[in-house]
Amino acid sequence: MAGNSNLHDSARNKQDEFYTQLSLIESELKHYKVHFKGKTILCNCDDPFESNFFKYFAMNFNSLGLKKLIATCYATSPITGKELDFFQDAKGQLSFLPLPNALPVDEKRRPYRVEITEVTDENGDGRVDLADVEYLLRNKKNALTLLDGDGDFRSAECIELLKQADIIVTNPPFSLFREYIAQLIEYNKAFIVIGNMNAVTYKEIFPLIAQNVLWLGYNCGHFWFKVPETYEEKKTDFKIDESGQKWRRMGNICWFTNLDIEKRHENMVLFRPYSPEEYPTYDNYDAINVNRTVDIPCDYYGVMGVPITFLSQYNPDQFEIVAFRKGNDGKDLVYSFSDSSHFFNVERERERERERERESKRRTVQPYFRILIRRK
Repeated sequence: MAGNSNLHDSARNKQDEFYTQLSLIESELKHYKVHFKGKTILCNCDDPFESNFFKYFAMNFNSLGLKKLIATCYATSPITGKELDFFQDAKGQLSFLPLPNALPVDEKRRPYRVEITEVTDENGDGRVDLADVEYLLRNKKNALTLLDGDGDFRSAECIELLKQADIIVTNPPFSLFREYIAQLIEYNKAFIVIGNMNAVTYKEIFPLIAQNVLWLGYNCGHFWFKVPETYEEKKTDFKIDESGQKWRRMGNICWFTNLDIEKRHENMVLFRPYSPEEYPTYDNYDAINVNRTVDIPCDYYGVMGVPITFLSQYNPDQFEIVAFRKGNDGKDLVYSFSDSSHFFNVERERERERERERESKRRTVQPYFRILIRRK
């Protein structure tokens, strides 16, 4: 599938620097505004001067009614410390200007944090935007300070910042997604984070979804992310814009949250009638197979195996999750067939041809990754 090769590269090579577009952040977070008022927001995987998460909350600080905004960056980020020159005074406060007794920050040690508690129109242009950020950080109520460590979200000082926060909003490293979510659950934090839908298949993540501890947000799909200059060019799902900025398109991207949203309580409209011919039963589990979420039958109340994309429309008031992927024999769900080419995509059809060549009379069995659900 287009876009998935970039995800596989990220997992293999741990290339975790994928910067989310502001438009994607805005289209998701507009649904959570009721949750932000009076809250401390932490963006703990974000360079404050590169991250669009920080920019979103800084620009909307007053309209959202935030109490505080905190952002931290990681020392090994390719862009950390490259956007602006900083100077540090005796108290550890950073500034953009070489004020009296301020020294340039060591280029080898630049992970820092920003804490915003007040946003005003400092430059007098009648609006609050990113042009005010430099002025914001001259405000004594706001702070830009170096971190003692490397800015890793698992470090002791970053955990202390986590404890202060009400809601965590960020794009965590894909390669550390399990650890990241586990930490949020451990500290009982509300969160909205972007990731890959395949994460629902992780043994650490799926039980949380089944138990309604976390769920998917509003937006799912294939999206473009800005990447560092050092990332290699690719033949597909890659582009360089007119300014020379590199971009990669990532597949099956979605949002994970534990904040209640209206979408989670919207009933899925079902209209297809059940028939044994259209919905075969698994060999190793008493359930029918449903190839597409839109094909869930309207008149069937037994267990059904549906694709993981079902979770983007999952309403726990309408369905219950029974199990994931495995049949009664502990193996992947399968059903046998004699002629079911209409269930195949091109790659599966080619595999079937190869199998037919090896054993022309063999009965074909196809395993399926499915979530087992039941209507309530």
